[in-house]
Amino acid sequence: MKHITSLFTLLAMMMATGTQAQNDVKQDATKNQVQLKLADGTSKYYNTADIHEMTFDNGKVMAGQDRYDNTVAAISFAKAITDRVSILEAKGWLEAAYVKFSVYGNIRNYNVYVKGGQYADYTKIDRELVRNYGTYGRADVIGLQAAANYQLKVVPVNGDGTELTAFASETGLLEVKGYSRQGFAFKDGYEPGAYKADGTLKANAKVLYVTKHNFNTIQLEMVKDNKGNTETYTGLGEIFKAKQKGYDTTPMAVRIIGEITTNDADAAQLMSDEDGLQLKGNGDDTEMNVTLEGIGDDATFNGFGMTFYNGTKVEMRNIGLVNFNDDGIQLKGTQHAWIHHIDFFYGNAGSAADQKKGDGSLDVKDDSRYCTFSYNHFWDSGKTSLCGMKSESGPNYISYDHNWFDHSDSRHPRVRTMTVHVWNNYYDGVSKIGVGAVKGADIFVESNYFRNSKNPMLISEQGTDGRGGFADDHDGGMIKAYGNVLTGKSATTFRSHKQYPVEFDAYEADTREEKVPETYKSVVGEYTYNNFDTDASLMYEYAPVAANDVPAVVTGFYGAGRMNHGDLQWTFNNTTDDTSDAINDALKAAVMGYHTTLIGIMGEEEETSGGGEQGGGDEPAPEGIILASFDGSPSSSMFTVGGSYGDGKITYNSIGYKKGVKLDSKGSITFTPASNYLMTLVLATAKDGRDVKINNETTTVSGTENSEGKYYELQPIAITKGTQYVLTKGSKESIVMLIKLEPVAE
Repeated sequence: MKHITSLFTLLAMMMATGTQAQNDVKQDATKNQVQLKLADGTSKYYNTADIHEMTFDNGKVMAGQDRYDNTVAAISFAKAITDRVSILEAKGWLEAAYVKFSVYGNIRNYNVYVKGGQYADYTKIDRELVRNYGTYGRADVIGLQAAANYQLKVVPVNGDGTELTAFASETGLLEVKGYSRQGFAFKDGYEPGAYKADGTLKANAKVLYVTKHNFNTIQLEMVKDNKGNTETYTGLGEIFKAKQKGYDTTPMAVRIIGEITTNDADAAQLMSDEDGLQLKGNGDDTEMNVTLEGIGDDATFNGFGMTFYNGTKVEMRNIGLVNFNDDGIQLKGTQHAWIHHIDFFYGNAGSAADQKKGDGSLDVKDDSRYCTFSYNHFWDSGKTSLCGMKSESGPNYISYDHNWFDHSDSRHPRVRTMTVHVWNNYYDGVSKIGVGAVKGADIFVESNYFRNSKNPMLISEQGTDGRGGFADDHDGGMIKAYGNVLTGKSATTFRSHKQYPVEFDAYEADTREEKVPETYKSVVGEYTYNNFDTDASLMYEYAPVAANDVPAVVTGFYGAGRMNHGDLQWTFNNTTDDTSDAINDALKAAVMGYHTTLIGIMGEEEETSGGGEQGGGDEPAPEGIILASFDGSPSSSMFTVGGSYGDGKITYNSIGYKKGVKLDSKGSITFTPASNYLMTLVLATAKDGRDVKINNETTTVSGTENSEGKYYELQPIAITKGTQYVLTKGSKESIVMLIKLEPVAE
């Protein structure tokens, strides 16, 4: 039995009261307290001023009459709050602002207020916008009008729910700018999504906050028929499905918090052809008024993408896509769609040779029209954006602006049949083909910056493309180019009509207003240019910057990709990556191993009342031992997971674990220990694997199978501090449920 005592009574047994009463108290930041974190995630608090001694005996903790039998996972202490909340960072962005702040002691909740813009006085923001990242808190405010006078105030909340206003802190003045609403999606005053043109929510808009915990269970009452009857739908996929018939046209802002993986989503909620999320209308004019948006800089779909199928007035923004199946985002027959500030990373490899990086990142099909794709960041995408198939019936009118094609390979975009405006995009080391015109496409390529990009513009079967044909459709289209800057390889491969009046890559205009004469035609198909860009009745209002300014705009703070350029970033080596269309192995590993650092919404941990309990729970790990679980995510930040999670469903030391890391052909666990350890691996017997590879060497140690707990426990393996270890598939596929690290003397 261990006893710990001190004059300050930090670890203690409650002074005898002569009763069996439960002696814990509410969390109180104004007092010094000890917190017992229990195995079930709940906490018990004691005022240290009342404590004299605490005893530890074989996992049992005694606090006076309060007894905890093998249920205390951690013990911590917090001094009474004495200082104001420390503001770590605060910035305004695009119709949004955020603040990062230090979390203090055992304060579990903070209220955050916004003032400025449309808010004359401090107004409390939704609690879901205040999140816990372990070492700091963060709050994001969205739906803001452009203004330079915003302030955020962070107020700690005591355990009884009262605000500790004396310890609140305010940010300085923050400037918020508006999104760029330019392009065909906005022509004739259309407002795609749930927001008005000033950045605020439309009247009566509904707001849904979606996390990995409620993706399948979130509920919303919606109109279900033409009589106005309503029904409650459960799960984001089902809520989107309820929009299909068009009876409920209420604007809806769906706000994604943190990372959501395929393991978090029931298959029934992922309804697209590619097992992704789908928003579908019965017809192309079914009114949706839906915005799907990420909160902060770490909202991510991991393992699936998004399909917009028919419908009109949709928006998707500020979300990262990693490891998706087939297409990252696809539009099929959608009207007035606005896709912007998305980070596109590698998808899962497909069966075709050209699908090593996934299939399309952003594909536009089936007569989709009046769409705008702006300020998106494509990180080494393979087939970036196909625009049009073969069935389109009209010009469709699509625009691409301010996108960052960051060492991506081809299709920027590849256009079939459609009429497309490509302007102010940054082609940054594109390895194969920039803009491609096929099968009667009409493309105006204006004021873009091509840095060392091979084949900046191609028309099928002519010019630089020759008779080989970069596209299987063979027929060409027409490209009008104006005001572009071509540097490095871009300048050496481009063929202007001025030097090559027949075998040209584009008609190079001297002014924006210049029309392409009908005498200029594609070599194959004899397509002429429709001069849509000089017809005021067809075009929209826009204000391009000079091409030389495009790189700074697109890569800047308000530029392409998610807020702050997202939480997964990569710096390419131009010397090698400009010309390579191969997978960047290091980037692929980072994408496969991506995981958010978000813990959860602030204060969502279950509050407790009453004191200790008898029996139950798992025995806490002895001091220094790390027991990492992978129940949908690593419980320890030491570990990075690649691949996917699988259902293992084991019971280990009386605790149930549902999921673990699938060590199949794509799965991996990477970590670098800070000390020397003996490592014990616990595998689920749901798979046949009874070994793994460690740094490409198959383990040879024996193990013990627990049939009741449904797990196989390997004998300990010595690992060395500072060495990176990568666990991969052994002789057969396995599911790693737990990794236990026991320190050894150095």
